Amino acid sequence: MKKLGFGLMRLPLLDPNDEASIDLEMTKKMVDAFIERGYTYFDTALMYCGENSENMIKPALVDRYPRDAYTLATKLHVMYLRSMEDRDRIFNEQRERTGVEFFDYYLIHGVSNRNYNAYKRYDCFNWIREKKQQGLVKTMGFSFHGDPELLDKVFTEQPDMEFVQLQINYLDWENQFIQSKACYDVAVKHGKKVFVMEPVKGGTLARIPAEAEEIFKAYAPDRTNASWALRFVASLENVQVVLSGMSNMEQILDNMKTFDNEAPLSEEERECIAKVGKIIRNNTAVSCTGCAYCVDGCPMNIPIPRYFSLYNDEKREVDGKGWTPNVDNYFVIAKLGGKASACVECGQCESVCPQHLPIIDYLKDVAKFFEESPFA
Repeated sequence: MKKLGFGLMRLPLLDPNDEASIDLEMTKKMVDAFIERGYTYFDTALMYCGENSENMIKPALVDRYPRDAYTLATKLHVMYLRSMEDRDRIFNEQRERTGVEFFDYYLIHGVSNRNYNAYKRYDCFNWIREKKQQGLVKTMGFSFHGDPELLDKVFTEQPDMEFVQLQINYLDWENQFIQSKACYDVAVKHGKKVFVMEPVKGGTLARIPAEAEEIFKAYAPDRTNASWALRFVASLENVQVVLSGMSNMEQILDNMKTFDNEAPLSEEERECIAKVGKIIRNNTAVSCTGCAYCVDGCPMNIPIPRYFSLYNDEKREVDGKGWTPNVDNYFVIAKLGGKASACVECGQCESVCPQHLPIIDYLKDVAKFFEESPFA
């Protein structure tokens, strides 16, 4: 199996303000391009694309290709569980939505320090074992957003889990909160294959500061910023799949080009990445990947990731530039949801953030910056 996986979390949209409005015809074209080049791994989840990603799988992929032409992964998240019976209900609904009899890969979704005990309370690990015994799941694993100590505990208590999906990219490799390297090392210690999510950090590593981009272009003028990020994770020995959330044909073609000619990083290339990572860290105000887990359940309907994206863009502007469209864009977005200042500090967003960000404090910064701007 080729390493590049199609992450179905950030698909092309008909309406940029509605993450459920998937452009099915464009998605079909992207699926066709992906399979034609020999790539087979597709990754979805119930919550992706406003809970519409799984629905798209059947018309875009399953109805159009023989079952042995692709491998499909989806997940069970504890946030949807209210009873033991919910596990089978959700699983059967997932099979109906996607149109498959079995899943090649099935994951316990987003295991973290906050929810691991809940997964055990609902006996999800034994449940997924039963699904494998029944032939409804071929390979079982879990995605992970906790610390390395918890990951070690999970593998010790659930030693037959066959793989783990980790957030790994060159910006988070030594991050004190994400701890990508430390978690990767735990997986290696337990002899587990690693599937990578967020290799481009939600697009952050595709849109890097000009000073950083100059370093990459000086070394390889024709290589994209995203390709550097993908090659960083693909060069790790225990990595089996690198998931990339692709939202247009340009991205999918560029990513396939990177993996068609996959080669381990040289020492010179690693030095370039280290320099670029340092520059980015000095230019990123909020390390948000745009996963939008924080949006569902927000009592004030605040579009948190969109505000953080605007805030980061503004913070990367040169001093003294004056007006930028970001302030206007903030108030346009605010018409579709609550302003940042509407936050009631309930903490729901922080409880589900895979990046463990202090979202409440950041929203205060965003509100002060945009809502008190002289250009507001």
